[in-house]
Amino acid sequence: AWVFAPVWTLLYLIMGIAAWLVWRQRRVARVTPALALFLVQLALNAAWSWLFFGLHHIGWALIDLAALWLAIGATLLAFWAHRPLAGLLMIPYLLWVSFAALLNFQFWRLNG
Repeated sequence: AWVFAPVWTLLYLIMGIAAWLVWRQRRVARVTPALALFLVQLALNAAWSWLFFGLHHIGWALIDLAALWLAIGATLLAFWAHRPLAGLLMIPYLLWVSFAALLNFQFWRLNG
């Protein structure tokens, strides 16, 4: 449990840097769709916490995680198109969410 706070802090820092790198390209490229994807995945991330911890809807949280995973992947690709480094910075987040999905699935399987 102690590892979650530092990992999420680091992930949000890295994600913020990635978004900033893309935002800096706004004068030479249309970055709004990429940043909109970033906001969508942030909303799905927040929804997962609410579904899993707040409402204890483990199954719905797992569905949200699937959508979150796809949104992170789309964001990664959109960021990569503007700044490859920004796309690379999204990889640890995608891996962490993949791990969270495995844990969520196991929790759902054991409690369903």
